[in-house]
Amino acid sequence: MDEDTLAEELRQSIGELVRAVRTVDTMSPGEAAVLGFLDRSGPLTTADLAHRRGVTHQSAAKSVKDLTSAGLARTEPHPGDGRKLLVHITDAGRARLRDERDRRAHTLDAAIRDTFSPEEQRHLRQCVPLLSRLTARLTGRIQ
Repeated sequence: MDEDTLAEELRQSIGELVRAVRTVDTMSPGEAAVLGFLDRSGPLTTADLAHRRGVTHQSAAKSVKDLTSAGLARTEPHPGDGRKLLVHITDAGRARLRDERDRRAHTLDAAIRDTFSPEEQRHLRQCVPLLSRLTARLTGRIQ
């Protein structure tokens, strides 16, 4: 298998895995992404969220509006620029995000246990650092 084939097969397989795990989500991918960014990075502007998600400002603003309406996020004036708002995750938003992540992890864990032998699970566990290093390289967080 040449490098191009490996890259394409890995891209396709990981994409399918991510989509399969997300079938248990109870919130939209956009809302989950926004909560994830706020949880990891702290308060952000809508423009920052749009940039990080790679979506339009309008798309990010809709997600923020839906999240604030549901009590999962809140806004406050930006301390350095009164024309902007900072978006914060609320405690309810953190709990909802944790539930989403737990649901995904449980689904993946059950599939791993049902699909792979203990030896195969050890092999899979050994691949995680390699995939993490690859992700870090692609996201600019070279390890």
